[in-house]
Amino acid sequence: MKHLKLFILCLLSINTLLGCNTNKELQPGVSIELAEFRKQVVSEIEYTLHLTIPENKDLPITGKNVITFSLSENSRDLALDFREKAENLSAININGSNTDILFENEHVLLPKSLLTTGSNTVSIEFKAGETSLNRNPEYLYTLFVPDRARTAFPLFDQPNLKANYTLSLELPQNWKAVSNAPLEAKTERDSTTLWSFEPSDLISSYLFSFVAGEFETITRTVDGYEMTLLHRETDEDKVERNLEDIFQLHASSIKWLEDYTGIKYPFKKFDFALIPSFQYGGMEHVGAIQYRASSLFLDEAPSESRLLGRASLIAHETAHMWFGDLVTMDWFNDVWTKEVFANFMAAKIVNPSFPNINHDLNFLVRHYPSAYSVDRTTGANPIRQELPNLNKAGTMYGAIIYNKAPIMMRQLELLVGEETFREGLQEYLNTYAFANATWPDLISILDQKTSADLKAWSEVWVNTPGRPTFDIQKGEYISMEVRQIDPEGKNRVWPQTFEFMTDHYEELHTYTTRSRSDLSFVDLRSFPGKLYNNSNGYGYGLFSANIALLEGWKVLDDVAKGSLLINIYENMLEGTLDASEYLDRLIEIIPEEENQLLLNLALGHLRTIYWNVFDDEERLARSEELEQLMWQTMLAQQESSRKKIFFNTYRSIVLTASGIDNLYSVWSKELDVNGLILSENDYISMAGVLAIKSPDKADDIISEQLSQIKNSDRKRRFEFIAPSLSNDSETRDSFFESLALEENRQTESWVLSALGNLHHPLRTSDSEKYILPSLELLEQIQVTGDIFFPGRWTGVTLGNYNSDTAVETVRDFLATRPNYNNQLRMKILQSADMLFRVNEIRK
Repeated sequence: MKHLKLFILCLLSINTLLGCNTNKELQPGVSIELAEFRKQVVSEIEYTLHLTIPENKDLPITGKNVITFSLSENSRDLALDFREKAENLSAININGSNTDILFENEHVLLPKSLLTTGSNTVSIEFKAGETSLNRNPEYLYTLFVPDRARTAFPLFDQPNLKANYTLSLELPQNWKAVSNAPLEAKTERDSTTLWSFEPSDLISSYLFSFVAGEFETITRTVDGYEMTLLHRETDEDKVERNLEDIFQLHASSIKWLEDYTGIKYPFKKFDFALIPSFQYGGMEHVGAIQYRASSLFLDEAPSESRLLGRASLIAHETAHMWFGDLVTMDWFNDVWTKEVFANFMAAKIVNPSFPNINHDLNFLVRHYPSAYSVDRTTGANPIRQELPNLNKAGTMYGAIIYNKAPIMMRQLELLVGEETFREGLQEYLNTYAFANATWPDLISILDQKTSADLKAWSEVWVNTPGRPTFDIQKGEYISMEVRQIDPEGKNRVWPQTFEFMTDHYEELHTYTTRSRSDLSFVDLRSFPGKLYNNSNGYGYGLFSANIALLEGWKVLDDVAKGSLLINIYENMLEGTLDASEYLDRLIEIIPEEENQLLLNLALGHLRTIYWNVFDDEERLARSEELEQLMWQTMLAQQESSRKKIFFNTYRSIVLTASGIDNLYSVWSKELDVNGLILSENDYISMAGVLAIKSPDKADDIISEQLSQIKNSDRKRRFEFIAPSLSNDSETRDSFFESLALEENRQTESWVLSALGNLHHPLRTSDSEKYILPSLELLEQIQVTGDIFFPGRWTGVTLGNYNSDTAVETVRDFLATRPNYNNQLRMKILQSADMLFRVNEIRK
């Protein structure tokens, strides 16, 4: 009878809440209809959250959340979000009345009869869900982006309902903690410690966070900014070697952003935690940024690219304090706005710290290849996408918002002018500080400051997918015509400006297009007719190129070189240029190239040709030549960072028996290469490569490497991936099957590393059977995994295949599921692009 009563109450409450919109608003997740209703009626939200976290990770985390909020009207019931079982809720009190728990479709229902216009208080006792608590034996950290706070505790989980959070944590005595707000008090108890934090600033739910566990803490004040770092690294030399740069890069980024925006750092504090095997490079939680530890604690003698990558990551996350945290998107369809500003500002911020870096080249190689890798595919998505429910928000993330959007933003800055662009951003930040805004809100501000039609401009760049093709051919007389073409035949035009250069190298020509009829004419009388298209790297699209242009390599500037490599690579994937011929030219360029950004780009192309484009016979035919080239070039390098670049490529491509023996000698420390500095991570990586390439020794290599690992976090990771390295196919099969269980996918970076081993190019004939079950798991992975996991899962699964049967498996999977989630369909098509293209090239 009790259960029947509860069921009837639930039905009545749902009908009251939703009226005629039953199927729309109270669906699983957070629908846009529900979010818009709550935004209209709910305000002044405060959460007082207490959690008791046992040291034993197998015991549940219990909690209590006291929610106060104001209602503008109470004619309808109200829903809180909680994506957990109803049994996790133990008690609820609404405005002083203990009441039955009404729970339906991931929502806790608050009856209108118990609510009042004005102030309300709801107290809920619960057992925390652990989907996004990332519990490890000695620590945990929350990761609530985009809608995962509701997996841990009940709340209004949408970005445009900002709130203040007052957090207290009861922790094991040897644990430490950090959260969004400063620590107010720490109270020692018999076997635990109560950590009580001040109320946070006004923030969105996905930015609420805490880290707790066995961490070392280091506090420093740099240029007037006090910062505390938490870490678990056991290599004291590595910590000491990196500390000064880490703190200084953060301080420099804060100072630059204060100057650029005209707004002082807007939050109570600025700390950061370095997490082993963190899912992303970093996450911009207010006052408590989380980073992947290896991204900031660099090995000895890091390459120029690694140093620049670290600086860019720090600048990116710091920029989020203004762009994303202070002003937040209204809905996650505009999640790209916070990411594009962070990336765009990061590119500006790192310039003063790296005066010897060609930053135009860095922008080119960081953004264009990645953006093209999606925009060239049949699954390309626009920068701004539709989002009917927040439970699909994670699928919005990817190369388009992180890499195409900054390219778009640079073109926008060129269009309106740098100073006007800055003024517009300052107005935007001041207008919407501690609130929410949309992309059209910014465009409206900028539109008032320029004569250009920014709404029409934005329609193509932001709201549609794909890239243009630039057709370059002889005109009627002695001229060359440059015309932009929409490959989809929709007559779209991507307004943009870029340069092209003649083979006299000193002759630059500027191309600007704003309409479909725009043409650029180049006089052919002064040169034989060769053009270096997009020589300044500003243009976006598929540009014609030919391999013979590499003959002018030594006289090109670095940006023109990078643009040429990218153009040749894209045309190779279109099937118009020969991969083997391109490899021959790369072999000539690579040993002499001094710029590490260009070197890494060229080596990346070499590895793609070697592992993806070549078949087994072609690969074996070139392996000895390439191994010797990489080894001898590595030995000839004077700088340790350059030695490491060539050694890592050698480690990747080595296939001959003598080459593998040579690598084994380095791993076993029988061979010491002068000037080659290797870390524990390097030896772990070598062990993985050797286990796959020397299968008869795999068990011994794995066992020996495990005995050598000193860091406990790295040891647990290697123990996890070890079955994926096994030479026994049944062991690998069993490991893959275990990934169907959510609890075995908790540490996503470990899972992706293991998948990379299972799908290694040398194993594709045996591992192709994993493709279909991997695709069948994708919907579950989207629900249970973090934002990048679905795309990375499909990328690692499909990236090394090129057979007809693999193509057939993917196409049949999609063809037999006409109603499949469109966002996930696009992820599959993006990840399968190399598979489809190489399959066609090899035919």
